[in-house]
Amino acid sequence: MDDLKIGNVPILNPNKCIELLNLMYSNVINNNESVDVLPSVMLWGPPGIGKSQSVREIAREIENSTNKKVVVTDVRLILFNPIDLRGIPTSDVDKKLAIWLKPKIFQMDESNDIVNILFLDEISAAPQSVQAAAYQITLDKTVGEHKLPANCIVIAAGNRVTDKSVSYQMPKALANRLLHIEMEASYDSWHKWAVKSGIHQYVTGFLKFKQEYLNNFNPKTNELAFATPRSWEMVSNILNKVSDNIDVMYPLIAGLIGKGVAVEFKTFSKVYSKLPNIDDIFKGIEFNVPKQPDTLYALISSMVTYAKKYKDDLQSIENSIVYANNLPPDFSVVLLKDYMYIEKNYLQKLTRIPAYSKWLKEKGKLLDEANRR
Repeated sequence: MDDLKIGNVPILNPNKCIELLNLMYSNVINNNESVDVLPSVMLWGPPGIGKSQSVREIAREIENSTNKKVVVTDVRLILFNPIDLRGIPTSDVDKKLAIWLKPKIFQMDESNDIVNILFLDEISAAPQSVQAAAYQITLDKTVGEHKLPANCIVIAAGNRVTDKSVSYQMPKALANRLLHIEMEASYDSWHKWAVKSGIHQYVTGFLKFKQEYLNNFNPKTNELAFATPRSWEMVSNILNKVSDNIDVMYPLIAGLIGKGVAVEFKTFSKVYSKLPNIDDIFKGIEFNVPKQPDTLYALISSMVTYAKKYKDDLQSIENSIVYANNLPPDFSVVLLKDYMYIEKNYLQKLTRIPAYSKWLKEKGKLLDEANRR
């Protein structure tokens, strides 16, 4: 990029971005100050990195931190003309002056127990004339003669020009009105979200085994289907909602992540038929442990999926932790670390389980090392 360089802004993974923005907004809100004192935010990143998903996560975190309801209004500026942002002109009562009807997307609840987020998605794909119309929104939170409520946060997102997506150079005058963050794919950040969100075990197991396939987007190629966090979520939706028969679903999966990665994914999925009985592991009557790394990764993803479903059955969870003591130490650590992602504060439940305390005493140092990496 010639006159607007992404390289001089911070690069954060989605979890860190969510953490910092939640901290920024929640502190101001909890101190009963107006969010108007904070700058509007611009999230940059390649397609499918999780920018839109992160905004929804930020909304949930703000709700948890402030006990206020957060309403996200998603606006795709690429669908607007500059005049659309101002509204439809009509005459006043005396038919002497023109007034502008406020666009419905800007009709927001101004209640004190509500926080609004106006999400200007794909802003870099909008023509510069439309981006220019966003000046007032990002700086003054006004649209023509209409003003956004004081409880409204403005967050924008878009692809970089270098991503070869539909994008226009952002005018410097607009850029200077924004707090810029570039987002990057992070396996650890994505995996934590995936466990919490119920991403299919075939996907989590495969990507734990082949982490480099989380995001193989390359702007220098002309491939239509490629792996990104977004496309893997779509694969998971097909497996969860339609069928987890990979042989039948393969054409649909390949249409999302490309044939090369889909072939490897299909091959990996066959190891699930070789796993010990997961139900028996949680009943405490199965002690056979696979030896091959790919099978162990598949086993862990299956155990985490089962544990998430029965997270309140602490006896079953304890049986699985007893079984985990027989796993190779590194895999045992990966499993217990994933258990902590099952839900917020699940560690508090784990600490009530005697087998977990025993495991922590024996392998806690390995867990500490894993958390520091």
